[in-house]
Amino acid sequence: MVTQEQVLQALQGVQDPELGRGILELGMVRDVQVSGSQVEVTLVLTTMACPLKNRMANDITAAIAKLDHDLQVKVRLAEMTDAERAKIISRQESPAQDGAGRGASSETQEPPDAAQFNEVKRIIAVLSGKGGVGKSSVSALLAVALRRQGQNVGILDADITGPSIPHLFGVKALPRPTPLGLMPSLSSTGIKVMSINLLLSDADVPIIWRGPLITSAIQQFWSSVLWEKLDTLIIDLPPGTSDATLTVMNGIPLNGVVLVTSPQDLAGMVVRKAGGMARMMEVPVIGLVENMSYVKCPDCGKEIEVFGPSNAEQTALALGVPLLGRVPLDPELAIRCDKGQIESYDAEAFEPISAAITLLTPAGQRKPPELSKTPACSSM
Repeated sequence: MVTQEQVLQALQGVQDPELGRGILELGMVRDVQVSGSQVEVTLVLTTMACPLKNRMANDITAAIAKLDHDLQVKVRLAEMTDAERAKIISRQESPAQDGAGRGASSETQEPPDAAQFNEVKRIIAVLSGKGGVGKSSVSALLAVALRRQGQNVGILDADITGPSIPHLFGVKALPRPTPLGLMPSLSSTGIKVMSINLLLSDADVPIIWRGPLITSAIQQFWSSVLWEKLDTLIIDLPPGTSDATLTVMNGIPLNGVVLVTSPQDLAGMVVRKAGGMARMMEVPVIGLVENMSYVKCPDCGKEIEVFGPSNAEQTALALGVPLLGRVPLDPELAIRCDKGQIESYDAEAFEPISAAITLLTPAGQRKPPELSKTPACSSM
């Protein structure tokens, strides 16, 4: 008759296929029960959708069978609790030791793909045709509105050469490295934030990169960041239809994009190009937001169109998408953003826009060409 200690010893040789580390070391074995010739092992995974779960279960069964071929082994699969997930993330990665006691070469092991550890229900990209229309503030207001609804929200600043998201939220803490990827920084209300500016020693240092480097950075913000469980991830794209936008549409499973424009006809013309790109890439366009549409007089309440008459309805009609709403030009918002306090902004005018985006966002995520192959999965 085998003992629990013997079973645990046998499991020492079972590894996570992607991380290359033992399942005991990673804390993936929740329980081992031995009753006569019956052995039951509970293996915990970050997601029950992991395509390698059967392989790990078979490895466990084979390892225990070596103790006694007459044993009846049952592997029960379960999903990790938040506490179990936090425990594995907090473990510090240590180099493997070879027979001579030397650390194994890090060049032989690929870093884990953190994207396989994440569970993100909706991914919305915010895109404008030209700069200066307040795309980042719209992205941030959307994140704040969704967070106030009780959602778990993340915001990925894909504007590599002009990152502004950390400043809007007053976030300065460095992303925390873990064995499974970078943990995003947290805003005051718990919004997860990732931006190139959080990785620089000086936020004023310019990013003078060519397209391939920008593309690589955005890919890593998706594949190497441990977003974990999110209801919505918002991606603040740079203006225009360049490499960065193409990278996001080609490599991240978007639910859709929100287009941002301003009242000027020039801005409408350029945002139509951005909408055309989304259609060419077969990414759903959720709708159009017109920013800085008007200023409300503090004395009489009259709406003053300081940038001329609105072209939002015509632009939305030309694109064939809903007009989600018009956002006023509010000095209070500018003050809050400059102070890194956008989460304390009232944002009453943005609430119906947020509600419309939530309602109109497609439930299914578009599977981009670069993700068409079945991905590998680690247990996390």
